[in-house]
Amino acid sequence: MNNLNNFILSIFLLILTSAFSQQNYPKDYFQNPLDIPMYLSGTFAELRSNHFHSGLDIKTQQKEGFKVFSIADGYVSRIKVSHWGYGKALYVTHPNGYTSVYAHLKKYSDKIEAYIKKHQYEKESFEIQLFPNNTELQLKKGEVIAYTGSTGGYVGPHLHFEIRDSAARPVNPMHFGITVEDDKSPSINVLMAYPLDDFSHVNQSNIPLQINFKQLPNGNLKANKISASGTIGLGINAFDRLNGALNKNGIYSLEMSVNGEKTFSLYADRFSFSETKYINLLIDYQRYANINQRIQRCYVDSNNPLSIYRDVVNHGYISVQDGMTYNVEITAKDFKGNEKKLIVPIQGKNDSITIKKTEKITPYYISSKEFNKFTKEGVTIAFPKNTFYRDFYLDFDVKEGIAQIHEPNEALDNNYTLTFDVSKYSDEEKKKLFIAGFNSKGNPSYKTTHKKTSTFYTNTKSLGTYTLLSDNEKPSIRTSNFKDEQWVTNYKRLILKVSDNLSGLKTYRGEIDGEWILLEYNPKYGTLTYDFSDKKLSGTKHNLRVIVEDSVGNTNILETTFYRKQ
Repeated sequence: MNNLNNFILSIFLLILTSAFSQQNYPKDYFQNPLDIPMYLSGTFAELRSNHFHSGLDIKTQQKEGFKVFSIADGYVSRIKVSHWGYGKALYVTHPNGYTSVYAHLKKYSDKIEAYIKKHQYEKESFEIQLFPNNTELQLKKGEVIAYTGSTGGYVGPHLHFEIRDSAARPVNPMHFGITVEDDKSPSINVLMAYPLDDFSHVNQSNIPLQINFKQLPNGNLKANKISASGTIGLGINAFDRLNGALNKNGIYSLEMSVNGEKTFSLYADRFSFSETKYINLLIDYQRYANINQRIQRCYVDSNNPLSIYRDVVNHGYISVQDGMTYNVEITAKDFKGNEKKLIVPIQGKNDSITIKKTEKITPYYISSKEFNKFTKEGVTIAFPKNTFYRDFYLDFDVKEGIAQIHEPNEALDNNYTLTFDVSKYSDEEKKKLFIAGFNSKGNPSYKTTHKKTSTFYTNTKSLGTYTLLSDNEKPSIRTSNFKDEQWVTNYKRLILKVSDNLSGLKTYRGEIDGEWILLEYNPKYGTLTYDFSDKKLSGTKHNLRVIVEDSVGNTNILETTFYRKQ
């Protein structure tokens, strides 16, 4: 059955990569989205936490407010305004079937801004998603559609820019002639070797080993000779620097050959959002979780359906036989074709294994293809089948109400359910109670908590430490750029400072003279901002009322008076 699965996977990858390699991209159809020099802080398909980067991050000189241009004729097909993620984002569909995406915007052009605010006031919501038809917001190539910003959580000023195909798959924008200056070769920083079964070894080790290498006079790299036996795999940590920027960006392609035969390659041409989670099978996830270093594996896990692979022979595994020698070449390239090559000599030798893989045995064995459920001291964890990519012993303990669920170094494909028994708490106590998870620094954060009579549960893809916490403090809210009873005739906007120290701000509502107003929340600065250009106020004396609520229902109300001449 395993051989059949491998055969099916190989055929699937062959079909996908053949289709992608034959794609013709229009080179002169699109213009650049900005009229400033193109320097990147992020490249297409760059390795990010649990996903591939779906576009280019274009640097904006650490400033906001640069004009953003429609890269071709088209119409606005989608608008999304959010506190998080892409922040203020715009989607433009073009006649050739592609859609361009512009994100983290400061504001939109006047006609688009007016369209959005009309709907925001109708729905009384800052966060909104709209899908205009193809006649409502038509655009010409080169038309100003927005201005660069830093909206969407804790990002700095830049433009996130994408091109998607008709199937909504992100495509590398550099294929369309949107390029940057780059004459620098990628850097390869770490080489890892992986024994892939219990009977294989690298330098007599059955656990992954880092292999040293040196630079040759011609600029290539050569690793120390490896002594190995059985089935092994290799992986590297690499990055690429472009001209005019110090950012460590992602590489475009990775290739491996064994004794002159190509056995593995991947190319950052396009991918689908549905497959992006499998980045955790491309990288050595445990090493990433433990030391924050991404190793791209030059072999394909049997559970990995990523479409970026090409020319994969036997999953990219290297079968090492006693007495045989192998010359492995790993080549990292950027989109411009600059490359760095690492030569790895391997000598087949049936040595005894002196460093063996060990695994802690616990009562909680995960059979990845089955449903798994465990309970201890009022805490239940339930894993649907295929939550994990492998079978292993789960480390699970509960002490004084704190649940330790393994270490956060195991990749998950799906959410699991974490349930706490809350029957010992009173109804009043339950109102302020929530499930919290802890980060690596020990700081708690609110997890979406579903409440039943005697149990609270949350769905999560993260292992680690969890407990129940109570939040009895109301959020904080105060004026920032004005005071009560102040004249603000010359002000363009009113700014409030808001914060919540535990469960986090959930909702807010603002009114002037009893009518809803549009407040823009910026989580990075903890501000709510009202722009006076939104609507004309009648009279001079006005009452501002703002209600803020945290995730467990604690509320705070600010009421203040200001004066303004029209």
